[in-house]
Amino acid sequence: MFAVLKTGGKQYKVQSGDVLRVEKLAADAGEKVQFNEILMVGATVGAPTVEGAAVQADVIDQIKGEKVINFVKRRRKHSSKRTKGHRQQLTLVRVTDILEKGADASGVKAAIGAGSVSGAAVAAAAPKVAPKKAKAAAAPAAGADDLKTLSGVGPALEKKLHAAGVTTFAQIAGWSEADVAEMDEKLSFKGRIEREGWIAQAQEIVKG
Repeated sequence: MFAVLKTGGKQYKVQSGDVLRVEKLAADAGEKVQFNEILMVGATVGAPTVEGAAVQADVIDQIKGEKVINFVKRRRKHSSKRTKGHRQQLTLVRVTDILEKGADASGVKAAIGAGSVSGAAVAAAAPKVAPKKAKAAAAPAAGADDLKTLSGVGPALEKKLHAAGVTTFAQIAGWSEADVAEMDEKLSFKGRIEREGWIAQAQEIVKG
């Protein structure tokens, strides 16, 4: 049996025994994780996902992808050029089981991306709540920092960060280059994180 799962914004067609390189997951080598965004299982097509289906896998290792060189040159009066290298952080996993149903009762840890977390992944990993409590569950967690303290962050940007699972200065202070690139892509910040110096500001605030 095969399944089509979605993680890190990409889709993978898998079957038991396959080894995959996926966007970095918040899991250690040796742990078992469960992918809950399943678009297709055998002949069953989801709308958009197959309810109750999941793909379970063992985490083999945390690795880095091939180095990518990015060269930017601005042809203006005060011209500038910049070369940056980037290696995407990845997680190597081996598919062990494909579940057509019963994913909610499996007890296996959900496969959640490290750093920023997509809203869909959070929804898939979180326990079911009654409809009348849904609004309270969507509110920022208690103890969240006032991210509007950072230069260039207003209420709208703070809301975007909260939706991506970023609620504290400590999280931002610990971002790597890969995390910054991922946030730029997912939230369309267009280099704002580096331009405004959010990481340095967050590190200073954390130090006190």
